[in-house]
Amino acid sequence: MSSQPHSVLPWVVRRTRLPLLSLRCADCRSVSATTGEGRFRVNANGKLLDVWLLVRCVSCDRTSKLTVHERAPVRSFDPAELRGYRVNDPGLVASRLLDPLLARRNRFTLDWTGAWRLDAPPARLDEGWPVQVEVRFEDPVPVRPERLVARGLGISRAEVQRRIKCDIPLRRPTIADFAFTVMAGD
Repeated sequence: MSSQPHSVLPWVVRRTRLPLLSLRCADCRSVSATTGEGRFRVNANGKLLDVWLLVRCVSCDRTSKLTVHERAPVRSFDPAELRGYRVNDPGLVASRLLDPLLARRNRFTLDWTGAWRLDAPPARLDEGWPVQVEVRFEDPVPVRPERLVARGLGISRAEVQRRIKCDIPLRRPTIADFAFTVMAGD
């Protein structure tokens, strides 16, 4: 029996919707907010612009603003970016929401529960050969590799610890692409 993997399976972690924000509401004290349809508010003050991303409380529907740009000169904006803010471009909403600097500046975290899926072809684990799996992330979804592997292969996390060979820690969340090898069962 060869120790070299004979098949490589591609797995992709995809975002299914924008994640919720863990952000305390000023009215009802709930800690969940959403971007809803994803709207920006652009305010001009002379030659300076303020840009906010509007978010809505999941519980009470109160709208709040997350600062994207504050008192920025109009000429510092790329025309396509400025147009995206004005027409509420969904791609621009997603890129700003997923920006860690925006999260740090506005003091929120992202709740990815139910906002992603794993696209994985079925693996034949009953074969005697090791199987190589390459995991690619389309968006920065923080997932514990141990749970991702257990979900993708339909095995327990204890079995993941026994049968998986990986160069990264399996119990720490990651957003980076990685690969692992599934060893033959005993």
